[in-house]
Amino acid sequence: MAKDEGGKIGIVTALVRSAFLVNEVYAAASRVYGLTPQQGQLLCVLMPGPTGMSELGFKLGLAKSSLTGLVDRTSRLGLVHRETCPTDRRAVRVALTGEGARTAEEFYAETCRRIAELPAGLEGPERELLAELLGRVVTDNEVPDVFADQD
Repeated sequence: MAKDEGGKIGIVTALVRSAFLVNEVYAAASRVYGLTPQQGQLLCVLMPGPTGMSELGFKLGLAKSSLTGLVDRTSRLGLVHRETCPTDRRAVRVALTGEGARTAEEFYAETCRRIAELPAGLEGPERELLAELLGRVVTDNEVPDVFADQD
């Protein structure tokens, strides 16, 4: 049942529907830049710097073959490239190209702007409480850093 007797949405339904809402915003922002949502996520994860394939797979929740395809497709767009790890010549890291870094910054800003609009009906203290509570849920569940804090 989606709502309790008071007409309020329960926690499970609210979290699931929130995930769909954020995914749709991510998809809409991706379309602006001619990306898939997964390519947009990859660019955001790579913003701090080059990242190894196994770490990328963990952060994005992708199997090796799926990640390889994602990197290949994003590389063909000229947004990322593979490079040898300086400390282990056998390991490969993925890095943003110059164009990829510019696209990542723009995509990140657009995504943040769109997501920031979602709780527009909340007052300042409510927004802070929502951020605190969701932050605890994310931290308690050890969600990888897949999207940097814009503050």
